[in-house]
Amino acid sequence: MAQHLTTLGHKVTIIDRERAGFGSTAASTAMLQWEIDCPLSELTGLYGFDRAANIYRRSLQAVAGLKTLVDELHPGCTFRHRSSLYLAGGETNASQLLAEHHLRERAGLPGTYLDYLTLKREFDFDREAAIISPGSADADPLLLAHALIADALRHGASMYDAEAIGYNNFGHGVVVALDGGHEIQASRVILATGYVMPDFVRTELHRTASSWAIATPPQTPDALWRDGVLIWEASNDYLYARTTSDNRIIVGGEDDEDITEPSARDALMPAKAEAILGKLRALRPAANATAEFVWSGAFGETEDGLPLIGQVPRYPAMFAAYGYGGNGITFSFLASRVIAKMIAGHREDWYDDLAIDRPSPTA
Repeated sequence: MAQHLTTLGHKVTIIDRERAGFGSTAASTAMLQWEIDCPLSELTGLYGFDRAANIYRRSLQAVAGLKTLVDELHPGCTFRHRSSLYLAGGETNASQLLAEHHLRERAGLPGTYLDYLTLKREFDFDREAAIISPGSADADPLLLAHALIADALRHGASMYDAEAIGYNNFGHGVVVALDGGHEIQASRVILATGYVMPDFVRTELHRTASSWAIATPPQTPDALWRDGVLIWEASNDYLYARTTSDNRIIVGGEDDEDITEPSARDALMPAKAEAILGKLRALRPAANATAEFVWSGAFGETEDGLPLIGQVPRYPAMFAAYGYGGNGITFSFLASRVIAKMIAGHREDWYDDLAIDRPSPTA
């Protein structure tokens, strides 16, 4: 948000109550995918094909835009172009995955369906089927965040170590009260606060859950899969995995929406790590399935897998950029472009599909 708004000539002040990038950003597995947690077939069932297909295409464009931005900034964040491999798993079999592929083709989205034999031959994964899709990426999330902040500062942004403890409307703007006793007067305020929502931001769609991840030691070349594709499962309790520039494997999953307390989440780390390693052994028997690093964290998700982006209801000078689920970084790029246009007075009908106060599709 800050990087884009400063390049447009806005005077921007960033406040962060944590050391910049060391909140949820540092815990991100940084799989920069355009494919959304909610499959296109499921999203079509919720909103109809035209709306669902448009959202998927916007997500694809967002990753492409992020790639272009990284090429311009040269941030040194080990940003790598990647394809993604969407594996059959759990309750999704080959025929359902093929139906998803046909729907993507109808939407004009890139990808190829792989049957069992092709998947086994090309990637040596023992699953019923998969969809291989170009257009994604991975990166070091902390270095990427710092590069974006640095560019915003070069364009005139200010940054303060502070926490917002109050928001008060004045005229056509907002006064933000800080924990140190200072105030900031702003014509617009944008909330990009992750899963920590102020009390006045209300939505039926949001919930907080916990997730766990591990990183293995560096692997031998034969233990890694072809092209370092991003792997994720077509399952509610899905597994996701990627490689790193130093040949580690990062694997995550075991999400649990009933566990939200940090102490309870941390207590489960040994058991969750072993469960994740078990899934890695099944997926890639040649890998050294040892956890050299284990971490966990809270994350926000929505019923439909879509972000919450746009004007905060009842607060005309406030906007929110909540990119939830497995597409947080992708959705943050999308939010920066959408909110910048809204601030400039431009609006498109599809923005309503991301609105904070959109009704629950399952209500």
